[in-house]
Amino acid sequence: MIIFLYSIAAAAVLIYVPFLLVAYARVRIGYEMFSTPRALFDKLPPYAQRATWAHQNTFEAFMVFAAAALMAYVTGVNSFTAQVAAIAFVVARLLYSIFYILNIPLLRSLMFAIGIFSSGTLFFLSIIQTSSGLSNSF
Repeated sequence: MIIFLYSIAAAAVLIYVPFLLVAYARVRIGYEMFSTPRALFDKLPPYAQRATWAHQNTFEAFMVFAAAALMAYVTGVNSFTAQVAAIAFVVARLLYSIFYILNIPLLRSLMFAIGIFSSGTLFFLSIIQTSSGLSNSF
């Protein structure tokens, strides 16, 4: 079950992976990063703009996944399927950012779907776990 906590930590780190490219691009175009860091978004190269969008989307996906993984952890879900779902989310989100930055929409969308399906699986397994625990207590 510790895999859920590790996967949340890994997913949190993945939020900032695309932003490394954004920071690199900002330094390359040479502007003051501290006074107006968002002002020159339109001057960033396309890969850095896509990296910004990947970064923002990863924040959104992280919130859903963190809730699902914590729910699985708290309810005591301990199945191979749940472990695969947690790992699949992390891998899919890493690949999502890569495919987004490389501008490969089909693969990006596939990774997005895998991530959503992984979170949904954890929610579903948690509900099943809780439901079976409730029926045993009556």
